[in-house]
Amino acid sequence: MPLQTTKNIWHNGELIPWEKATIHIMSHVVHYGSSIFEGIRAYTQSGSGSAPSAGIFRLEEHMQRFRDSGHIYRMPLGYTVAELSQAVIDVVEANGVAPCYIRPVAFRGYGEAGINPLTSPVEVYIANYPWGKYVPGNDGANVCVSSWNRHAPNTMPTLAKAGGNYLNSQLIRMEAEINGYDEGIALDVHGLISEGSGENLFLVRGGVLYTTPLSSSVLNGITRSSVLTLAKDLGIPVMEQTLPREMLYIADEAFFTGTAAEVTHLRSVDRYLVGDGTMGPVTKAIHDEFFGIVHGTKPDRHNWLTPVSVKAEEPVAV
Repeated sequence: MPLQTTKNIWHNGELIPWEKATIHIMSHVVHYGSSIFEGIRAYTQSGSGSAPSAGIFRLEEHMQRFRDSGHIYRMPLGYTVAELSQAVIDVVEANGVAPCYIRPVAFRGYGEAGINPLTSPVEVYIANYPWGKYVPGNDGANVCVSSWNRHAPNTMPTLAKAGGNYLNSQLIRMEAEINGYDEGIALDVHGLISEGSGENLFLVRGGVLYTTPLSSSVLNGITRSSVLTLAKDLGIPVMEQTLPREMLYIADEAFFTGTAAEVTHLRSVDRYLVGDGTMGPVTKAIHDEFFGIVHGTKPDRHNWLTPVSVKAEEPVAV
């Protein structure tokens, strides 16, 4: 489904028309993938008022990771977390679209023609647009283990949400879809479970919630962090440890997390049914708690939502 455009995009401190947000073909990012980005959602909140409002999920945490990614790649953004957070609010309110997906991106622009990026300017943009469900499968996703591994340690930093990292993700996702699956799961360089192409992964076995550590070449996901917090709130025991591939086949439950994926349960892995294929009790408890908070039907006890003044609309399905 084509991307639905909005009116404005934030660029280096000012709002510009969507169609004016263009770059030169000789920009460094086009040739060498020198970009970082974030993905954030703003949700409709029903609450108890007469009209729904909207809230941006964990805005400051996303902007901190955005700056951290830039720091890792020696790409100074020139804006504080507070300034970037306000820019997100400004563009969402200017466009008046919620729920929505928000895409901050920074990249090396038109300057140096060689690999060394240091003389190329850093451009910062923030866009938002309607976007619905990301991982296909209304009754749970059918996924596979990919033939493509995640990056080995000390090659490409996986704690940075960098554009170049997602070339690997594209290979994983394309292979999965071509072979009839909704999504793929990558192993790390040691053959242990890493994550999905654009999602962190959780497994449940014997009532215990398992997830892979950051050392398994996974992104330090904001939704991942939120799920770990919710599990603690709900009294669900958690083990953060390396996991062998076969845990995917004997898990009672499994689910993806991420800004795009939110909380999506897995129906099967490599055509092994996960449990009975339906959303299990641990996944459901976390799923319901997460969506209750972001939609305002449960208290935002961790102050995860930043209010924005827009007229809330229905999300667009994809």
